[in-house]
Amino acid sequence: MKGLLATTSLAALLAFGAAPQARADAPASLVAAAKKEGQLTVIALPHDWCGYGPMIEAFKKKYGLKVNELNPDAGSGDEVEAIKANKTNKGPQAPDVIDVGLSFGPSAKAEGLLAAYKPSTWASIPAELKDADGFWVGDYYGVLAFEINKDLVKKMPADWSDLLGPEYKNSVALAGDPRTANQAILGVYASGVAAGAKGGAAIGDAGLKFFAEMNKRGNFVPVIGKAAPLAQGTTPIVVRWDYNALADRDTLKGNPPVEIVVPKTGVVAGVYVQAISAFAPHPNAAKLWMEYLYSDEGQLGWLKGYCHPVRFNSMVADKKVPASMLEKLPPAASYAKAVFPTLDDQGAAKAVVSKQWDSVVGASVK
Repeated sequence: MKGLLATTSLAALLAFGAAPQARADAPASLVAAAKKEGQLTVIALPHDWCGYGPMIEAFKKKYGLKVNELNPDAGSGDEVEAIKANKTNKGPQAPDVIDVGLSFGPSAKAEGLLAAYKPSTWASIPAELKDADGFWVGDYYGVLAFEINKDLVKKMPADWSDLLGPEYKNSVALAGDPRTANQAILGVYASGVAAGAKGGAAIGDAGLKFFAEMNKRGNFVPVIGKAAPLAQGTTPIVVRWDYNALADRDTLKGNPPVEIVVPKTGVVAGVYVQAISAFAPHPNAAKLWMEYLYSDEGQLGWLKGYCHPVRFNSMVADKKVPASMLEKLPPAASYAKAVFPTLDDQGAAKAVVSKQWDSVVGASVK
């Protein structure tokens, strides 16, 4: 993992060569076993996140399964805790699968919370983005950007330091609770990278100081930022994944007009991973969900939601990605300075940010 994630260029991630042509259909025996279970329980999958809304509906229609959706606004830490809390519970509150930030995959595996499974397209997934034994596998990636309500913000911030300006009073929010949500933790991390800090713990510390200063100046809004509060004006600027911001731009249809700014510095890319709970009440449905996600159909579903799917390069090489979809992605130049944090750096920063947010920043995000 470190070999890939320590690189500092998005081009390095996009340079993976094409793998052998992948199979896209789930085994018939697995489909039958999943249908017998009749249900899949997912958690933390907002319908406007990475194209998940249409993907869930397509999965239901394709296989005739019910999908029980738990807490769509949960963070990665909440997902892992949901597995722990329901080890002996086979009821509707026990998740079958999770979609979490990269650092949560290895840690959940180490705690014995995950079940190994390799979908049929395993060979076309880069080795650096999957657990060799199949306990977790990368699913998609993006970069942190500023999503801005142009009706309320007249001067576009170009970089992190701009967010401290007086014109952004009561304006800036994170897309989650930085004590538990991976996206929010990496938002703090990105500001630390922009400040020039090196090493996970130091970057986390610098990020906390930046947000403490923003909070002191009255610019930070302790509300979870997403499309609704952005449109309402509660959080005119939201630090969130580019794919979420781009999806909001489409959904809001100019009411209000939305600008997406990839900052000049502190461009942090994040890989999310998919995994099956070791205590899944519906293990075959969980495996079928994995088959769907990593099929050509599932991968294009994520791309429609502006997320770069993990099999993106092999699919482009095999001419399986429509040109119309490629044209909707942000220009590559915006990502030239993207940094992929190592697992060690993410883990160190996560420990600092999640444990010291209250004492250093002192803003309870809800």
